[in-house]
Amino acid sequence: MHRLTTSPVWATATTRGPRSVNADATAAYTDPSTGEVVFALADGVGDEPSAARAAQVAVATAVQVPASQGPAAALAAAQRAVRAEPAGDCVLVVATPVDGGYRVGWVGDVRAYAWNGDSLRQLTRDHTLAQYFRDRGQVPTPRMEHLVTTSVRTARPDEFGHADARGPAGLLLTSDGVHKVLTRAAMAELLRVPSNSAQALVDAALAAGGHDNATALMADLAPALPDLTTTPLPTVTPA
Repeated sequence: MHRLTTSPVWATATTRGPRSVNADATAAYTDPSTGEVVFALADGVGDEPSAARAAQVAVATAVQVPASQGPAAALAAAQRAVRAEPAGDCVLVVATPVDGGYRVGWVGDVRAYAWNGDSLRQLTRDHTLAQYFRDRGQVPTPRMEHLVTTSVRTARPDEFGHADARGPAGLLLTSDGVHKVLTRAAMAELLRVPSNSAQALVDAALAAGGHDNATALMADLAPALPDLTTTPLPTVTPA
């Protein structure tokens, strides 16, 4: 892994929607000595405070793991932290810029996309019952789309998803309240407008009738392309 020569910029947006609590969470941390960055987005399982707490614990822990250790180490650390909680679970995606691209790890149905300024390429593969049946040539029921087969609390290390993307200008992380409401083409159309980023996606998901928390994080290694104007994430200070 090479040290970054430019610092990525990022924006995040979230909405509770019609749910009782917002159980989505995001975090980011830049190592001041190396410039390495870790991004994380989590979606709590359920609609109660323990789900929100699990998501917050997961992202705060994941981004404190040095980027050089990779997303799998960040997922493992988040798992230990969530298991130390008395209740609550979440799904999680972790990403770090590396060598002009990104390294991604995940459990559950949160997603990461590479953005080239025109189109989105999905990097993750949903860990859901629906995807399990599709992989075996069977047609899932709509309910299966929302049943995850891995989570931070329950996943085995060999079930962690992992992907590398080389050369994309940007990275998009989303909870299912965004990507299961908006098509990939619709998301890309929004992102092509220079002033649009995470907030535009969240607003569009809610306007399209989303019934879940909706959260997006947009990161860019080439700030001259999109103008990321939404409120930046607070810096997480290592414990």
